[in-house]
Amino acid sequence: MNARMKNPAMVLPDAMKGIQNIFKAMHQGGVPQTTLELVHLRASQINGCGACVSGGIATAKKAGDTDERLHQVAAWRESSLFTDAERAALALAEAATRLADRPGAVTDQIWDDAADHFDEQGLSAIILMIATANFFNRINTTIKEPAGAWG
Repeated sequence: MNARMKNPAMVLPDAMKGIQNIFKAMHQGGVPQTTLELVHLRASQINGCGACVSGGIATAKKAGDTDERLHQVAAWRESSLFTDAERAALALAEAATRLADRPGAVTDQIWDDAADHFDEQGLSAIILMIATANFFNRINTTIKEPAGAWG
């Protein structure tokens, strides 16, 4: 399978500079890298972005996550392998990714659970990861970026 075109972030070089700055800021939020990668992976699973799921698994493994945990992200609610903080981040990722499913998708309960585990900087990092994952999911599904395209 071939992509319809090169990734627009590569076609327009100034776009990548901005994206790199967002990632730099995200990693200054004090959230463990593994948690950020779980958030990215879950949003990508929901959106059906094969390139991001594949790339996200590779990045999560480099950050120290295990195959066992990564195989259970799609069913994290039924797994005992995730911490309460990771569960709160995953719930926020799901709600913020599924905005069209219902009005007020990010409920006060979901927000409060996340805020119990992360300060404002941490929440900012998680929200930026959710937004960035959704950004790339939409680009990659539009151009039909194949899974495994990033290495």
